[in-house]
Amino acid sequence: MAHVTTSKEKIVARVRRIAGQVAAIERSVVADADCAETLHLVAAVRGAVAGLMDELVEDHLHAHVAAPGQSDAERNAAAAELAKLLRRHFR
Repeated sequence: MAHVTTSKEKIVARVRRIAGQVAAIERSVVADADCAETLHLVAAVRGAVAGLMDELVEDHLHAHVAAPGQSDAERNAAAAELAKLLRRHFR
């Protein structure tokens, strides 16, 4: 994703935080932690992944759909790709 407007380092750090959150869920399950505690951890991961998705979708829109100099064919292909992705995301 060479086109990301946010720095690559920030995106990688965000992904690593999410990985840490997922590891916390695993530890919670292995330790037979309280259900509510585990559910809160899962909800936090879901929110973190949704935030990452929002940021990456916005970057994609700016770089591939709304970027100046795109041909109509390129713009349409990028929009179709994004629509397909969003359909999968919102299932």
